[in-house]
Amino acid sequence: MQEQSGRERAYVYLRDRVLSEPAFTGTFLNEGELASQIGVSRTPVREALLLLVSEGLIEMVRGRGAYVPPMSGRQIGELMDLRGVLERHAAEKAIDAGNVPIAAMTATLESQEALAAGAAEDHARTFIDLDGTFHQELIDSAGSELLSRTYAGLRARQLRAGLSALFGAPDRKRQVCTEHRAIVDALASGNLAAASAQIDAHLDVTMRILLRG
Repeated sequence: MQEQSGRERAYVYLRDRVLSEPAFTGTFLNEGELASQIGVSRTPVREALLLLVSEGLIEMVRGRGAYVPPMSGRQIGELMDLRGVLERHAAEKAIDAGNVPIAAMTATLESQEALAAGAAEDHARTFIDLDGTFHQELIDSAGSELLSRTYAGLRARQLRAGLSALFGAPDRKRQVCTEHRAIVDALASGNLAAASAQIDAHLDVTMRILLRG
């Protein structure tokens, strides 16, 4: 039981703290250092790494260990395509059911706007965490547990992509807030076509920044 708990702790730490940081892209991970940082032995760290290998987030290189590969242009495109499919579907379900979480999404957006006045390096992680919350709130409003779990499973990739995009364009935080506001306004109007168009526009801007970088 303790080993399972240690593996879970290691998995969450690696997924949400290490793999999401652009600085680790293209580097090899040290199991011993990670074990010390997390407060577990090397065994649960190794098990967590193997889980992440199975999810395609890291690679094991013979003689070198765990490698964090950069996201390819194809992977970035596939991530944005999948996000678009899931978010447009959630928007349709929420609008049809009259269950669009306008209040929750607006509150999250206002928290982002409060951070947008800072320099790009200030509060970047908090801003991107809020970004994930904003989109997950829309997904969860569809009322599908499988949809919510599927979207949440993209978290590590989204955090890494979001942070990279944040530093890949000047004043990106303010732009994100403007794009999120357009999504909220379209959802509030009940216009699915407009909401879908704003979701696509937001994802397209992010993808172009990432591919340019």
